[in-house]
Parts: sequence; C-alpha cells; structure tokens
Amino acid sequence: MIGVGKTLAANLIADHLDASLHLESVEGNVILEKFYTATPEEEQAKRYPFLLQLAFLNSRFSDIKRALESRHAVLDRSIYEDWYFARVNTDLGRISELEFSLYENLLANMMEELEFFPKKAPDLFVFLHADFDTIINRISRRGRDFEQDASQLAYFRRLWEGYRDWVENRYHESPVLVFDTDRYDLSDPESQRLLLKLVDQKLAESALADAECPVPTVVAAR
Repeated sequence: MIGVGKTLAANLIADHLDASLHLESVEGNVILEKFYTATPEEEQAKRYPFLLQLAFLNSRFSDIKRALESRHAVLDRSIYEDWYFARVNTDLGRISELEFSLYENLLANMMEELEFFPKKAPDLFVFLHADFDTIINRISRRGRDFEQDASQLAYFRRLWEGYRDWVENRYHESPVLVFDTDRYDLSDPESQRLLLKLVDQKLAESALADAECPVPTVVAAR
C-alpha cells in the first residue's frame, strides 16, 4: 500500500540484518506524476496507468536481480504485489483487459526467468497494516504534490480495501508477517524493536537463520 511506512521499515530491517537495501524510486519517474495528474481524456489517450505498471514491473525485476547478488537483501516493494495494483487499475477501467493480459504474460515470463536464480520468492513478506485515515495522513505529510489531489482518495481507498484480502488469499509465495502500524508506531523505538524481533522469529521459524542458508530476501510491503 502507499504511505504505510515501507521505507522506514525497510531501512530498519536492512540495518538489523546488515542487508543490502533496494527502495522503490519515484525520482525522475515522469509517468508516475502523469498517472496522478492526467485528465481522464489524457489517461485514455496516453495509457499512463498501463505504462506505469510496466515501468514498475521492469524496475522490480531489476531490483530482484541486484538483491540476489547480496548475502541478505531487503526490498520495500514486491513484484508479486505489482499484480494487485495492475488488477485494481483494470477493475477501475484505467487499464484495459487486453493490456492486463499482456501484463500478466510479461510477469509470467519474468517469473520463469527467476526460476534460474538462487531464489525466486522472498523468505519473508512483511505486511504493514494501517487504517485508511492513517494512510491518508501519512501521504499528506510526505508532501508529494501529485499525490495530494482529493480526486485520488477513491483510488487510494480501493487499493486499501482489497490489499489485505490479496495478502491473505492470493499471496502464497512465502511466510507473511503482519505488523499493525496503528498499534505500533514505527517512529517509536520500542515498536521498532518489536518489529525486528518478530522478523527474527519468522526467519528462525522458517529455518532461515542458519548461516549456511541461501540469501534471505525480506520484502516489506503494504
């Protein structure tokens, strides 16, 4: 999800695991701003939602390949959840069914390529949860102009409403750690320590704390 605190959580986990950190970059992404600011007519003509999902898919695949060069790696967004964003935009009519079919084929081809890498899926998926009002407040505080348009509230709510269902019913690639960022504010050191303790426990439960195991990739999402 947008604005839930992924960057802070990813930094904390990466420091804790002495891991390489791979953050989603929005700097210089001209399509992202157009995605939020284009009129419906411009959106229809230029196909910005589809182009944005392709750009993120390509970026995510590159991040995974770079992450696997490290002993430990943390990504703040998952290639698996990109599908969810594409599906929501398709349901909203911003991406056509034909475009979504092409997107799914490209994603499937990328996932086949990952079969030849040491690790296809993350060892742990960290799902940060917050109430919708909390999400909107955080989006407002970070001050990206293109995210502040009130017309985007319906889109943000649609994403938020289905995200937990996607995690619980569609994501089956790795163990999931659910962390409530309303109850535990990650700006508080005690909450930070709790998050890191839970990450360690989840990795240990999966027998991934052993020094001889393959690269653990922790994905902090939502």
